[in-house]
Amino acid sequence: MQRTRSANGPKPRMIKSVYIGPVSVKIKPHFICASFELGNTTTKCILTATNLDSGKTYLLNKIIRMTRETRIYGYSNDVIGETVTGLKLTGKAVEEIVKDTLLKSIEEARIDIADLDFVVRSTGVTAGFTEPAEVDMMIKALANGCLAAKIPARKMMAALSNKDLSNHLSKYSKLDNYYFEGAIAAVRPPARTEIVANEMEGELVTAGIKAAAISSGIDFRNPVLTLDFGTTLAGRITNDEIPFAKTIGSFCGLAGAIPDALIRGTDLVDKNFGCVLDAPIKDVHPKNVDIHVIEDFSENIFEYLYVGKVPVERKRIGMVPVNTKAAKKAKVTLIGCDAGINGTNLSKLGELGKEFFEEFGKEALHLLIDFICAKLAMKLIEVAIDEDLIFNETSVGITGRAGITGKKPEFLVNLLRELDLKNEEIIFQEDGLAHGAAMAARCLNLLGTPKTPVGGRKGGSCVLKLRKCRI
Repeated sequence: MQRTRSANGPKPRMIKSVYIGPVSVKIKPHFICASFELGNTTTKCILTATNLDSGKTYLLNKIIRMTRETRIYGYSNDVIGETVTGLKLTGKAVEEIVKDTLLKSIEEARIDIADLDFVVRSTGVTAGFTEPAEVDMMIKALANGCLAAKIPARKMMAALSNKDLSNHLSKYSKLDNYYFEGAIAAVRPPARTEIVANEMEGELVTAGIKAAAISSGIDFRNPVLTLDFGTTLAGRITNDEIPFAKTIGSFCGLAGAIPDALIRGTDLVDKNFGCVLDAPIKDVHPKNVDIHVIEDFSENIFEYLYVGKVPVERKRIGMVPVNTKAAKKAKVTLIGCDAGINGTNLSKLGELGKEFFEEFGKEALHLLIDFICAKLAMKLIEVAIDEDLIFNETSVGITGRAGITGKKPEFLVNLLRELDLKNEEIIFQEDGLAHGAAMAARCLNLLGTPKTPVGGRKGGSCVLKLRKCRI
């Protein structure tokens, strides 16, 4: 595809979550959604409220726990998942952490279970699986935790018609007029068969960045490229078809696990389950660190990383199960990041982290980490360009702890000036997955806002009339 070069380079936009109180959500009609995410490093329960007139999404409450604090019990044959660091999770432990965290979040938000309209659960804990489809076991355990918290099953499933919705939602839904055709935020899923084990995360963050952009007055509609830099990597690339875009690229592998491996080589965190979050720093002042030292040392680190198109013979990339045959059949390009083969070089990264820390200190190490993450994002986008997946109108959106914190956005914007990208805004979104959970739940129940559409192309109108009609 033909693309024009940007004259000025990318323009970054940081979108932070805005909170709303329990009284405000009852004054005007809101869709309240709970997003529960079981991650490799952190477990989050975030309650959002979307104004059904404006389409703007707000946060009611957010709870973040370290996944390693999950109480481990049960028989060994009850283990249903394993984190990137090797922490094994039993079905009973998952159910318990879901129940406890969900109830605590509802209590802190000062709402009742009856006020919840929907619950979305997702996970990036896929290291123990042999194939993408096995993630279903974890999703079921998450659902059981919701049921244990007395969440009605109907609040985890799409309604069939308007009469199945609460009164305050039914007048906003288009279920009686249109079918739900499987697209979330105007993007069709890549295939019937799971291509990547954490595929749902890619779907949710894409929807989340789109939804958050609406609240900030940014047109982040198709085509887009999204990256979620959690412990593992997720994200999608879409084309510009209407009414629903196709997924033409999918990201997978390691992301935040790379800086975590670097810092575990030091004495700042636990050697087995430590992460960057355990060694925070208020601010990094680049003037105190020679940036050239950072740039040069990063070359040593990238010698032990693989960033590129996922080889067809691979069953895993960065410990994340993939199905390259299904991807090829669906015409989806898999782009991944790994440290060696399924993380075999993570220990080497720890040695490099120790070497750098002992010579330059904690502040410099954090700056190195920010640069590494930004450079990784740049290389992933560069692969997408080389694979001819980027359009003139493609916008870039990034979320996740290893993508938007510290100096990472600043470094990435500078690095992207080297690439042949059109002059588009780059969005750095806080809580992208939670916003995506709310968007996905609304899509399932056809609770869109035609005045502020998520579907269609940039600059275009709502594509509702192009969808399949029931009548």
